[in-house]
Amino acid sequence: MSEKIYINHVGQYLGKEVTLRGWLYNMRSSGKLHFLQLRDGSGIIQCVVFKGNVTPEVFERAGNLTQETSLAVTGLVKEDKRSPLGFELDVKNIEIIGPSVDYPITPKEHGDAFLMFNRHLWLRSNKQTAILKVRDEIITAIRDFFREREFTLVDSPILTPAACEGKSTLFETDYFDEKAYLSQSGQLYAEAAAMALGKVYCFGPTFRAEKSKTRRHLTEFWMVEPEVAFNDLNDNMELAEDFIVYIIGRVLRNRRAELQLLERDISKLEKVKKPFPRISYTEAIKILNDLGNPTEWGGDIGGDEETLVSSKFDRPVIIHRYPTDIKAFYMKRDPQDPKVVLAMDVIGPEGAGELIGGSQREDDYDALLARIKEQDLPVEAFDWYLDLRKYGSVPHSGFGMGVERMVRWICGLHHVRETIPFARMMDKIRP
Repeated sequence: MSEKIYINHVGQYLGKEVTLRGWLYNMRSSGKLHFLQLRDGSGIIQCVVFKGNVTPEVFERAGNLTQETSLAVTGLVKEDKRSPLGFELDVKNIEIIGPSVDYPITPKEHGDAFLMFNRHLWLRSNKQTAILKVRDEIITAIRDFFREREFTLVDSPILTPAACEGKSTLFETDYFDEKAYLSQSGQLYAEAAAMALGKVYCFGPTFRAEKSKTRRHLTEFWMVEPEVAFNDLNDNMELAEDFIVYIIGRVLRNRRAELQLLERDISKLEKVKKPFPRISYTEAIKILNDLGNPTEWGGDIGGDEETLVSSKFDRPVIIHRYPTDIKAFYMKRDPQDPKVVLAMDVIGPEGAGELIGGSQREDDYDALLARIKEQDLPVEAFDWYLDLRKYGSVPHSGFGMGVERMVRWICGLHHVRETIPFARMMDKIRP
């Protein structure tokens, strides 16, 4: 097979004849002309078939092409300033590689249920490919951020013996002669690794059996979780700020075209600079009450409440020091006020909701053991975790960031289901 040339590189071949391979995205005809839109994953180019430049067979073949037929198109690369790409192909020949008959997703409008059922094909659309390229940029930025700061990637297990984020959202499975659960978080294992390596992060799929159909929830999602020995709550908030600013900067620099295709208001992302506003949970409750929301101190701040609080700011806001009774067992109580823990959430603007959740971890053995018992968790399942407090315990902190929520916010999407190639939700496990 001849040299593979991709559409996003055709500018290097201006005035030369090339062969491009891809799929027919769309077409229109006008008398002696056929205008084909060819896509190959790297971009879309217009291929002009003029009756006088090709054989009658090629012209007829071009006129009968159907959506998503795979093609090899040979032609001359010409400049076209009207095209977003800046170039077009003056076609000399077309070969059909694989026909496409009755492709189900046409240029007309389709309902969400239909598109999700055909997700394996919906991925081929302009908008969906743009989202996946932004997602790829975010994931690359995540890895680069931690590498530049000399963090070590550690892989946490997917099968675990106990809950990390509450027993009600566990996916249970048989593990030989005992029960195991799909991981809700790699945090506990990252804590162990931080005691060996100082600065670590884990990154992988996590699972929550939440019976929720909101536009912010998936049952399977990807989460990145840094953990740092000797970091306190303030250090943790500083790291979260730097992390978000870094990711936004990378996407704005490298994926501006995709954001524009998605019609994202880029000016709102450009406002994401340090420092982020920081407010206590108590201050957040006051904001809610002043806005007419009846949430009382001690109540959970849910999605609607997060949207209300974030509406007061033009960038992410950090809410810290949540009530002890509504947070996980591993979060350290505030020595100055034991009613609250040294936890923090980063709430995104524009209804993005919680982007990051984290805390300073409880580093005292007796206090941690008491919390495990208070929440009726099996002590034996956490023997190894308690060991970390017996052998050289230190203050440490970390957080988790769900990739899909970050993609949703940056892309300006209504629903999180479009942020991952194949979404898993309470009512969806296919395709």
